[in-house]
Amino acid sequence: MEKNGTGLALTEKEYAVLLSNPLFSGLDADRLERQLGMMKAERAHSERGEMLQSAGEPIRRFGIVLSGAVQVCADDIEGNRMIMAEVAPGRSFGESLCFLKTMESPVYIFAAEESELLWLSTEGLFSGPDSFYGEMQRRFTAMLAMKALSMNDRIQVLSRLTLRSKLTAYFTELAAAQGSNVIRLPMNREDTAAYIGTNRSALSRELSRMREEGLIDYRKNELRILR
Repeated sequence: MEKNGTGLALTEKEYAVLLSNPLFSGLDADRLERQLGMMKAERAHSERGEMLQSAGEPIRRFGIVLSGAVQVCADDIEGNRMIMAEVAPGRSFGESLCFLKTMESPVYIFAAEESELLWLSTEGLFSGPDSFYGEMQRRFTAMLAMKALSMNDRIQVLSRLTLRSKLTAYFTELAAAQGSNVIRLPMNREDTAAYIGTNRSALSRELSRMREEGLIDYRKNELRILR
């Protein structure tokens, strides 16, 4: 691994992923290193299934995924898992709760795949008066705004009344984000069901109906929107 001026032994790919986050985009090496130091950045490796944050416990740090994937989840009153977010490389998780110093997290967070993470603290964001801190605050606000927009996308899916309309909205969002009618589903069948608020059996039945009607075709995690 190479340090890239950060002191965190990032690979070139991880360094590029880090700079894709609005918190760090466009920063030169010196300013990036200063910002990482201010936010007490720590690199960590997590195995698949490793719990990163338990529900009911305080959130003291937030994370950015360098590689792999992280899921933010909550359980409904019947104990069924609901996926609140699937966090891909370059995206963050837990930042709002960390900033608010939430003492009892309403969600739990775990590594959905073997992952490399960057843990950060919000404590240093407002500790200085110079322009650098003002820029950091604007960047952090921009990151929160992007997260709010992504949550709005999920609300647009969950607010639909039928499973068919939920799937149509979800596939449409993925197609827009990926710029193609041939899309890669970011989650497996079980996780996709948990994300849109159904179960795997119902999801599989509806996907089969949509394929029979000529609306979609799919193989494993690749899906083509036909009309």
